[in-house]
Amino acid sequence: MPRTPPRHDRDAGGPAGLLAEKADLRDEVWSAMRAARVARFPGAVGRIPNFTGAESAAERLRGMPQWQRAGTLKANPDSAQLPVRQRALEDGKTVYMAVPRLARPEPFFALDPAQLTEPPRKAASISCAERSARRVTLAELDPVDLVVMGCVAAGEDGARLGKGGGFADLEYALATAAGLIGPGTVSVTTVHELQVRPAGLIPVTGHDVPVDFIITPERVIDCRPRHRPRQAAGICWDDLTEEKIAAIPLLAAQRAGQR
Repeated sequence: MPRTPPRHDRDAGGPAGLLAEKADLRDEVWSAMRAARVARFPGAVGRIPNFTGAESAAERLRGMPQWQRAGTLKANPDSAQLPVRQRALEDGKTVYMAVPRLARPEPFFALDPAQLTEPPRKAASISCAERSARRVTLAELDPVDLVVMGCVAAGEDGARLGKGGGFADLEYALATAAGLIGPGTVSVTTVHELQVRPAGLIPVTGHDVPVDFIITPERVIDCRPRHRPRQAAGICWDDLTEEKIAAIPLLAAQRAGQR
């Protein structure tokens, strides 16, 4: 019997009605991808879906001037963005990849293309990073030129819907507060066309980070003219549950330092 995928939004903070809207939209997207057979193994439900055409989307991103100017990327660890991480290493870019769920005191893997012991595709995988990549603290990261974020759904106004854990927004907030992400840092996502939604459809909260560009296998969507201002540097503590704070060593340490 197939295992039920975990609910990543089980410890999400925020208004109950808005959280329910987000959950319904996730289910809608996952169902659409499953019906169209465009979600790759192990399936879409409960995940940032790996999708048919992920390599084509990565190649389209690779051709953008924002990519060509970037020397350092911060990327999510999901399978859907593995082709992006692979191409970044092939192109000589440093990649910082988050440890899943930020569950360690050193919450990022540092992938330096000059020091790889494996081919870029293998080195860019989370399994290889767990074995051999250097783990680093937030203080050890260099400023980031490009942020690559995974999505369950992305709106044409830049609104982004993740799988519910809020980790991408936390990573962004922490890096912004540390001065590693600035006004010139570009944020992007690669998704299947079935994951794209019209402007205004995805519900957002104050801590949700918009993307500047959505890249699908077929097109590039520039969201900048329509997306809302980015959050100020800092953590929205009121949106975090005690369970979430306790599970993330970096957050627990930061709050302890404020007391």
